[in-house]
Amino acid sequence: MMSRLAPKKPSLCSDGPLTDEVCQTLSVFREILKSCYGPCGRLKLIHNNRGGRVQTTSSSAVLLNGVPLSHPVLKLLAASVMNHVSRFSDCGLFAAILGCTLIENTQRLNMASSSVIKIYRQLLNLSIAYLNSEDCSCRVKVDFKSSQTLLALARTVIASKPACMLTFKEGEYISSMVLKAFLRTVPCTVGPNACLGKVVIVPIEGNIAQDTAVLSGLLVEMPEALPLSNIKRLSSSCINVAVFNVSMSGDLSDAADGTVEISCTVSPEAAILEQLLRVGKQMVSERVGLLVCQKVVHPVLKQYLQEQHVIVVDRLGSALMEPLVQMTGAQSVASYQSAVPSNCYGLLKDLCVVSFGSKELLHLIPGEDSTVCSLVLCNRNETTLSELKIACKTAEDVLRLSLTKPFALLGGGCTETHLASYIRSKCTNRIEDVLSDLACSYTEYQLAVDSFCRSLESLARSLEHDGGESLVDLSHGHRWFVQASSPLDSYWKDLVNSCGCGLFEKHQSLDWAILGDKYPSLTPGADCSQFEETTPDLFVLDSFPAKINALQIAVETANLILDLKYIIQDVN
Repeated sequence: MMSRLAPKKPSLCSDGPLTDEVCQTLSVFREILKSCYGPCGRLKLIHNNRGGRVQTTSSSAVLLNGVPLSHPVLKLLAASVMNHVSRFSDCGLFAAILGCTLIENTQRLNMASSSVIKIYRQLLNLSIAYLNSEDCSCRVKVDFKSSQTLLALARTVIASKPACMLTFKEGEYISSMVLKAFLRTVPCTVGPNACLGKVVIVPIEGNIAQDTAVLSGLLVEMPEALPLSNIKRLSSSCINVAVFNVSMSGDLSDAADGTVEISCTVSPEAAILEQLLRVGKQMVSERVGLLVCQKVVHPVLKQYLQEQHVIVVDRLGSALMEPLVQMTGAQSVASYQSAVPSNCYGLLKDLCVVSFGSKELLHLIPGEDSTVCSLVLCNRNETTLSELKIACKTAEDVLRLSLTKPFALLGGGCTETHLASYIRSKCTNRIEDVLSDLACSYTEYQLAVDSFCRSLESLARSLEHDGGESLVDLSHGHRWFVQASSPLDSYWKDLVNSCGCGLFEKHQSLDWAILGDKYPSLTPGADCSQFEETTPDLFVLDSFPAKINALQIAVETANLILDLKYIIQDVN
């Protein structure tokens, strides 16, 4: 007898979703993310109750994917940040922390959320317009004639991931290797068909970080029982390459889609193997030296080709297919039912075997003008290597973004502090038209401006995790740092060295105030031109496109959450 089905429950509707309990949960979520922020951020150990490997990280992508969130407000915030990270790779923690802080600060204001939302939107537009303007004092132009700004962008990303466990010297070396790999992907000639190449990261566990290297071409797993004589035979001349993206395992299910009618006198496995061997004989007759298959190659075909001195690499996977095709100029063959057209073959300059630690890899060496390279990434153990791989991929993406928008923003909390100073200076006087457009009073406007600026300053202070003090100078609006162990009766000028981004050194004419406290209004001047003159060795830069988008995502998501009136949940 069938059991009776339970009746469908009605959806649960919650009024006023930002309750005290939700705000407390949001505060805890912010503190988790805030404690991971910056190069001195604390690591998080993630392990769910269903088993699986333990992850040690401070990366936003790993944190938001690994930590289960139950409340719809947190899910909405996390989804917005993850969408940003999927497009820009960097500044995920920036967006998440700023979004949470804006919501919490707004809840403390005795104002209608609709008014605050309109003011936040106006302040966001003001911020974006300033950061995109020629007068912006916290924006640096990326000079492609020099590696300085590019190296600073890569170094900032690598240094912000403490779970990589790199020494200063190792961090500098890894940053230079990422930059070297990126530059290899930029074509030497510009034409209608020019496009960026590809960096393929090959992780090697157990070696020290300074064993990391950049090699032109691709590294693939060594085929089983590959005679070295076959490699030596091929390496004397250019090598024809055939690339298949269809399974060559000989299984009937992989041969074709649809219904297959088979005569009782025909063996389907034998017929498919005959077709495979026919393709193999064509490869031999047309002097193909390397056959690469995305999936599996039948062992009989593999043995036949190896006997004919053709190297077979199977189970390549989809991730390496695109760079392989781009590197060799081959066209992927999607069927072995008919002869392979001769124009589908690609070319390689050479083949060789390379060793990293105990691992041997087959090195596919392209022609001189190839824009595909392999970054052999080494670190001491699985945990640090996994985090380093994420950091290097993010750094490469940041460098790619600099080609589309050749600017960078000052790092180390200086852009946030400077932007807060700029907004305060712009929103103090001559704002009658703004108040009229927003339909709010001067007091309401100043409360919302203060909330917005305090959120930016709080983000800058989040870079400190050891009890030190963050300062703002009253000339440029940059963030400075004082250690927790500093004597209380000292002057600020005796305790600071340089600002967070490294652009300014201390000098007698500077005055400071504690960041987050009220300090005299200042109008920051255009001072990034000093970068070209001083060229500091450890300049800290953030990705311009990534941070601009993260700022937009944080404010817009906070506005969306503040505007929520009901949450409707399906509880079935």
